[in-house]
Amino acid sequence: MEIEKLQGMIEAILFTMGESVELEKIAAAIEHDEETTKKLIHYMMDAYKEENRGLRIIELENSFQLCTKPEAYEYLIRVAKQPRKNVLTEVLMETLSIIAYRQPVTKLEIEKIRGVKSDHAVNKLVEYELVQEVGRLDAPGRPILFGTTEEFLRRFSVQSLEELPGLNPEQVEDLKAEAEDEAQLTLKI
Repeated sequence: MEIEKLQGMIEAILFTMGESVELEKIAAAIEHDEETTKKLIHYMMDAYKEENRGLRIIELENSFQLCTKPEAYEYLIRVAKQPRKNVLTEVLMETLSIIAYRQPVTKLEIEKIRGVKSDHAVNKLVEYELVQEVGRLDAPGRPILFGTTEEFLRRFSVQSLEELPGLNPEQVEDLKAEAEDEAQLTLKI
């Protein structure tokens, strides 16, 4: 098959599926090896950027998805009803950060870090499809373990969890000092 036809088939697969599709499945569908398929997709990604199209292909771990560019949003809402935008409050962001950096993690562990109940925050994050159940802890009561989803990667424009920013050592020391001060205040009361 010629390159343009292969790219057309890849584009059709990604468009039709509407979600991310694993590289392995795309390669099998177009009857080529994964390395060649990945090169074709990356070429397409570059072409979409250069041609200033309203679409883009994003890579999420070892999968690819066709989506609209963020710049197109204002034009889309002129045609369709404005989609419900899930608002991530400070509480939700704090809880999501804990899950992203500590996963897999239980609600109890989240609550120990935050110092308050986190049922509502975790439930909202599950509802927003940013967090999901990833298993159960082998402990009494078998508490649910939570981790981030592919939607989390998509929303925060990262290909994998390894791309999440790390804390610099200065911030870690500040946080430790702050936690120790809070612990001392609690003990004095």
